[in-house]
Amino acid sequence: MEEQLKAVQCMQDYIETHIEETITLADLAKVSFFSPWYAYRLFKAYTNYTPADYIRRLRLSKSALRLRDGNFRVIDVAFDLGFQSADGYQRAFYREFGCNPGEYAKNPVPLYLFTPYGVIYKQAGKEGRNMGEVKNVFIQAVKKPERKVIIKRGKEAEDYFQYCEEVGCDVWGLLTSIRSISGEPVCMWLPDKYRNPETSKYVQGVEVSAGYQESVPDGFELISLPEADYLLFQGEPFLEEDYCQAIEEVQQAIQKFDPSTRGYEWDDENPRIQLEPIGSRGYMELMPVSPVGKK
Repeated sequence: MEEQLKAVQCMQDYIETHIEETITLADLAKVSFFSPWYAYRLFKAYTNYTPADYIRRLRLSKSALRLRDGNFRVIDVAFDLGFQSADGYQRAFYREFGCNPGEYAKNPVPLYLFTPYGVIYKQAGKEGRNMGEVKNVFIQAVKKPERKVIIKRGKEAEDYFQYCEEVGCDVWGLLTSIRSISGEPVCMWLPDKYRNPETSKYVQGVEVSAGYQESVPDGFELISLPEADYLLFQGEPFLEEDYCQAIEEVQQAIQKFDPSTRGYEWDDENPRIQLEPIGSRGYMELMPVSPVGKK
């Protein structure tokens, strides 16, 4: 099974790297070291998508972000991401998201973008990892501005895996489609004052400006957060399949850290924040603090 997982992950990595190029089953077979027929079967078995469907959905989601963030013509985005015609791209975009790409470019609305989780990443989450030697953890003081957060509540979740079981993993794709003042969605552990009865402590959301007045997707809520001080804990870069260990290393460092050495004390009035584990930058968490004696 480990050999099969690595083969599928290699195919996913190849697709991500070459998404703007023509990708054939022969290309995927080559990087997987299996025959085209067997590579196809493995990919579908582990991702629940055929390679063609996976590539199409990923290209459409990347095209949506390009239309949202840049002043691009629809036809240029279509050709840049491998679509053979503007008409074909527009039809595919509409089938995927229920809106026309030209209209979306003028008025970006929240969309459920395709989030291609690596199969090794998912398997590592199921199995967990043994702790090794704790690596260096960088600590930096940051200040969060007054802001609002569009959140999706769970029921009892206290971590990512429980949250995905309760709410589903597609929430992240929708949050990614919304412009964030911090550049990316966030996960949060909410203090009691921000929780509703019978809802989870752990939520996913996206930070927007304090003056945000646009529509909120169905099933989501808008909460307001004050300006607050945080300590950012950032671990070393890691292999994607080792993300569970990377998280544990940073969280262990947080547990051992005394904020008074930086002139702070822990602040339980503001949410603790988790960022997406990305191997190239290291795992990151933000812990709310306040200057000693000012709580």
